[in-house]
Amino acid sequence: MAFRRRNKSYPFFSQEFLIQNHADIVFSLVIFILIGLMFEATAKTAILFIQPQYNISTPSPEGEVTLYQYGWQDCTTILFYFFITIILHAVVQEYILDKVNRRLHLSKSKNTKFSESGQLCVFHLVSSVWSFYILITEGYVFHPSTLWENYPHVHLRFQVKFFYLTQLAYWLHALPELYFQKVRKEEIPRQLQYICLYLLHISAAYLLNLSPVGLVLLCLQYLSELGFHIARIFYFTDESHQKMFDLWAVNFVFTRMVTLTLVFLAVGFGLARAENQGLDWDMGNFNTVLIRMPVLLLVSLTQSWLLWKFIRFQLKRWREFRHEQVARKRVAAKQTLRPKVTNVDGLDLPKKKHSFSVSSAKCFVP
Repeated sequence: MAFRRRNKSYPFFSQEFLIQNHADIVFSLVIFILIGLMFEATAKTAILFIQPQYNISTPSPEGEVTLYQYGWQDCTTILFYFFITIILHAVVQEYILDKVNRRLHLSKSKNTKFSESGQLCVFHLVSSVWSFYILITEGYVFHPSTLWENYPHVHLRFQVKFFYLTQLAYWLHALPELYFQKVRKEEIPRQLQYICLYLLHISAAYLLNLSPVGLVLLCLQYLSELGFHIARIFYFTDESHQKMFDLWAVNFVFTRMVTLTLVFLAVGFGLARAENQGLDWDMGNFNTVLIRMPVLLLVSLTQSWLLWKFIRFQLKRWREFRHEQVARKRVAAKQTLRPKVTNVDGLDLPKKKHSFSVSSAKCFVP
């Protein structure tokens, strides 16, 4: 299964060989794990990579329901879907984005940003729809109090746990993709910032048993980022499409306000009034002031930092727009104040003291 066109062959295990064939190598590892399911001796080990672990059966009015907890064996599952996301990344890049890039004839810098926005656009679309579906089926949308009631949320349904595992796998895969995609050095710090922030927030919500709050915040964040990357894709195809950035700006500010409100409502007030105050590692209870305050501080600082960057960007954009407007007015004023005369051919020409012919005058016509 070849994901990339091979215009040139490289020595085995060289840097270019690994970059060009990384998806094929990872695909071989996935096939090797799947083959392990076919044999009884290796099936138990292979299932650790594919299926979420730590499942328990609990009785309910609908019958027995399988719920899940988290543990160290989740790392093997994350590793498997880490490989899967690398393969999917290569498929989207090769069969969709590269074909569009060839038609648009973008510059190298725009090509890199277009590919980044294209990948994130697909991921944010799938994740936002998936998380919204979970919020509806779990009842978090119609009953917001369930975000903090019955804490700690130790037992998760399959779709909730699988969502968190795939989210961690995706953002972990984004780290080696910086190398595989040959991202420019000046772009790496910016991308590392949001990758690490996503990993930190998702891991905190998963490990601290705040999965309902994390689902709501991720859904809001992904919808906001989806609007931004769609606007940027349209901008790269045609630079006249800038109105979508205005819609995204409104959505961005709204998302920041709703995020802060929900976090303070759920963590600052809801958990603070809960009866099960205290730290209990065995029960997964982290409802203490020493845990709640860092969580509130982390989210508040992140949202404030994002707003600060957004305001700086908007001010910079406004100044550039004002400079362009002033420059255009100056050019228009010079053109209107320049004196003109009309020659025998009806051409508007600037006045000159010396005589000139009609043929030489035509060179002054704008």
